[in-house]
Parts: sequence; structure tokens; C-alpha cells
Amino acid sequence: MSGFFNPVIASITVRATLGRRRALLFAIPAVVLIALTLAVRATHPAGSSWEAQILGDFGFSVLLPLLALIIGTGVLGAEIDDGSAIHLLATPVRRGSIVLTKWVVAATATMLFAAVPELIAGLLAPNSGKLAFALFVGALVGSVIYTAVFVMASVLTTRAIAAGLLYVLIWEGLLGNIVGGARILSIAHYSLGIANAIYPDKDLNAGLGLSTSLVLGIVVTVGALVLASRRLSSFAIKGEPA
Repeated sequence: MSGFFNPVIASITVRATLGRRRALLFAIPAVVLIALTLAVRATHPAGSSWEAQILGDFGFSVLLPLLALIIGTGVLGAEIDDGSAIHLLATPVRRGSIVLTKWVVAATATMLFAAVPELIAGLLAPNSGKLAFALFVGALVGSVIYTAVFVMASVLTTRAIAAGLLYVLIWEGLLGNIVGGARILSIAHYSLGIANAIYPDKDLNAGLGLSTSLVLGIVVTVGALVLASRRLSSFAIKGEPA
């Protein structure tokens, strides 16, 4: 595992990602989700069914992708943008190890600030223990896939956040819920498909089944990491001309 995961790079990345006031910033969407759950619970009569729709829509369409975008593009993209990645690339560390380590940190942080709040919000909703677990598992899987794609985007372009926002808002938020064929490339529907397999509920609006979600999720994750590693390997460090 040490050949693929670098503890030193991981430690530096964790400090850079969660240091200063960034952790507080990442916690804001989670607080909003929990506050929204409590507010809806207080204003809706007992027996009304809103948990799957509220937690699924906000959690998987807003909280999860936006946090994954910010964290996934930041763990490596910021170093590429400011030039500090040169020092990292000058070390005898495999490019694949750099990408994998950055991705593991990004995925773990996204799980902490998106999947765990999804679980807490689900447990706060009335009679939603199994739903909370289903949403938690779906958000864990979504964290893994989203961050792999956004780490790849940070290596491919300097406008990764803009490209990621377009994907989240237009493809995930609009086309994925209107055009059936667009769900094949929708990470939100991969996550919802897995959650729906654990807790079947039409209000989750899962557009894909379990097997399709798992296969496509694995393909997208592995493909994104391989492409990011190859792109990072093509970066050249040029010295001063003689």
C-alpha cells in the first residue's frame, strides 16, 4: 500500500485542506442540512412523508457535489495553480501515488462533511433509521466517485471549479432529472441508486438500479484516477536555459 499511498503527502494535504478556517467553511452546508431537517420536522404533521425527498434532493444534489467539488479540486489543483506542485513533482514519488493519496484525503474529507451530516439528518427525521443508513451509504459512495472526477478535473484544466459547477448545475441538477439518458453519466443517480437499493422509496427519485450504479461508479472512479495519473505524469519540469 505504501507504494500507492504516501503518508507524508497525505499529512501535508490534510493540513492544507482542513487548516485555518476551511473546516468551518466546509461545515456550513452540513449545518444547513441539519437545520433544514429540524425545521421541516417541526412544521410537518406526524405521518407525512418528506424525509426521502428532502434529504435526497438537498443532500445529493447540493451538499454532496458542491463539497466534493471544493475539496476535490483543492487538494491538488491549488498546488498546480500556484506553482508549488513543482516541488512535489521534483520528488521521486510516483505520479499515481500522488493522485491516489490526494484522492483518498479528498474522499475522506467529503465523507466527513457530507456523508456524516446526511446520516445525522436522517436520524433526526422521524422514523427514518433505515433511510438514514441508506443515505449514508449512498453519500459515502458518492464521495468516492465525485472526488475522483474533480481531482481529475483539477489536473486537466485550470478552470476545474467552473467546469465542475457547470457539470453539477446543468448535468446533475437539470438534465439528470429531466432526460433519462443523462442519468447514465450522473454521479448523483449512482449514489441514489445505491441508497434506493438499501431503502426502496420512490421519493428518492433514483434513476438507476443497484448493479448499474455500482458498475458505472467503479468505471468512472478508476477511469478518472488513471487519466489524472497519466496527465500528471506528462507534466514536465524545465530548468533554466544554459
